[in-house]
Amino acid sequence: MQRRFTLKALTAAVALAGISAIPSYAAEDTIKVGVLHSLSGTMAISETVLKDTVLMAIDEINAKGGVMGKKLEPVVVDPASNWPLFAEKTKQLLTQDKVAVIFGCWTSVSRKSVLPVVEELNGLLFYPVQYEGEELSKNVFYTGAAPNQQAIPAVDYLLSKDGGSVKRFVLLGTDYVYPRTTNKILRAYLHSKGVKDSDIDEKYTPFGHSDYQTIVADIKKFSEGGKTAVVSTINGDSNVPFYKELGNAGLKAKDVPVVAFSVGEEELRGVDTKPLVGHLAAWNYFMSLKNPTNSEFIKKWSAYAKAHNIAGHKDKPLTNDPMEATYIGINMWKQAVEKAKSTDVDKVIAAMAGQTFKAPSGFVAEMDPKNHHLHKPVFIGEIRADGQFNVVWKTPGPVKAMPWSPYIEGNDKKPDEPEKK
Repeated sequence: MQRRFTLKALTAAVALAGISAIPSYAAEDTIKVGVLHSLSGTMAISETVLKDTVLMAIDEINAKGGVMGKKLEPVVVDPASNWPLFAEKTKQLLTQDKVAVIFGCWTSVSRKSVLPVVEELNGLLFYPVQYEGEELSKNVFYTGAAPNQQAIPAVDYLLSKDGGSVKRFVLLGTDYVYPRTTNKILRAYLHSKGVKDSDIDEKYTPFGHSDYQTIVADIKKFSEGGKTAVVSTINGDSNVPFYKELGNAGLKAKDVPVVAFSVGEEELRGVDTKPLVGHLAAWNYFMSLKNPTNSEFIKKWSAYAKAHNIAGHKDKPLTNDPMEATYIGINMWKQAVEKAKSTDVDKVIAAMAGQTFKAPSGFVAEMDPKNHHLHKPVFIGEIRADGQFNVVWKTPGPVKAMPWSPYIEGNDKKPDEPEKK
């Protein structure tokens, strides 16, 4: 928004000086793209970099001629980790700014806030973060993981001999829809594997929670009953005090491993990772993956972060899973627009079916032709002392998403594609 204001003011100043106005794109010569990420509040630690990833991709696309000969014009808004504000900003983007597409949201509560707005106004949202499933919308493309592409494989690994043959589980999350629904799925899945309720301890903390001393002490006590692991769905800046307390309490990975679904390279930036070596995260991408596509992705991001003086990243550029999912999403949207020869939402939705993109994970990501989710590989990584991850387990190839978990009763009757409205 600031860039647009500055350009407008500069053009006016030049005109007042009696000089020909500097070249600028007329509205019909650009395609507006909405960027809906929290740049302040508890989720800014995770979301700010996704805003920058969208801007990097837009710069890259524009440098290659744009989309259908038109430049992309980003419209950046800050819903400030305020869930109702996500809905208000979405309405603004669609009705006032007239964006063709929105890239945004992290938490499921923010996505749930946005969902009725994009459906009512027939907008288009690309959602780049792992989530609890149990949702399909004609107006949303989910480029993060469904539970069978993250949560279920992580628990399978913990139950296996390689993962320590875990017998007891602490399901620890932030108190909102994603952790609660994911843990409902995981509890049912653990039951199917013979794990009793007495061997499952479920705990929740509010957004922004910072005192984990009692919770970590409880985890240590619970672990006395048998080999225990923590499955963490803590989101946002609460991860920093949680991991610090693990270090303070001397809770090492060999004793009680923690596998996280919302902690990647970016969240570990502000933490002393040496005491956390060996703890786990499950994602569809890690920065440490060795392949030419990832090397190029890291190189592009590093150059962009340095050129734009991005806090933290100009000196220590990091990439992570939601950044990759964001990058895949905007490039697939570009391909779909060009296939449809239009930014019309219904035409783009139809053209998204079966889109592919060579992803930094090293695999070709494919948009399922029916369910609006990507086929993605799954990786489990151990935290290293430098805040990166060593991959200790991976699927042989991409896994098809199952938005409706078979472990929740009644899901066998759910549709396998979004309802056409």
